[in-house]
Amino acid sequence: MTAPLTPPPPPHDDSPHQVRQAPPSAGAPGVGPYEQDGPGMRTEVREAAVITVAVALGGVLLGLLWWWLAPRVPLVGDVIDKNWVVYLKDTEGEQAIGVDGTFALLGLAFGLVSAVVVFLLRRRGGVPVVVALGVGGLLGSLLAWRLGVWLGPGSDVLARAQAVGKGVTFPAPLKLGAKGALLAWPLGGALVHLGLTALFGPRDPEPELFGPQDPEPPHPHA
Repeated sequence: MTAPLTPPPPPHDDSPHQVRQAPPSAGAPGVGPYEQDGPGMRTEVREAAVITVAVALGGVLLGLLWWWLAPRVPLVGDVIDKNWVVYLKDTEGEQAIGVDGTFALLGLAFGLVSAVVVFLLRRRGGVPVVVALGVGGLLGSLLAWRLGVWLGPGSDVLARAQAVGKGVTFPAPLKLGAKGALLAWPLGGALVHLGLTALFGPRDPEPELFGPQDPEPPHPHA
């Protein structure tokens, strides 16, 4: 009677052409929990540049509205000792304050509209978008300010007083006395967008406090 023979081990191939696949790296893109989420930084910067230019171009409309809606400050020319002088017709009038207030209110309205439009087009938000809204709003305010001044009455009030005649009322040049009104658009747009993102923006899933529980094994039949 002979003992059973032990089967030989499987052949081992030590060929140099054999290729072994390495396990996927945990940091590789598109693998596991490190999968890239959302557009890359280059895409975000490109989108922010487009938003900045588009928002800044809205300053043309703001300048037109400011020039159209801002109250006129009345001036009067007179001749004293053969010299022309120009003074305010109503020294207690609030037209100059109304000019600054009109620009500030329009800036807030443009900030609100631009923030809502940008949020509807790109709900993910992000720092580049907020910076683009701020920079674009500031550039738009500067453009609106210079455009309104250019469209308004000329700055040579003595020549205009001589042209209209002594004692005739004419509007003062359109100017922005309170330069802080230039910040109404950028600050309003950035704050409104941050609020919309916090209230209605997408949220990351909350991590589970406890891991998924294993299903209860079936009870053996009696």
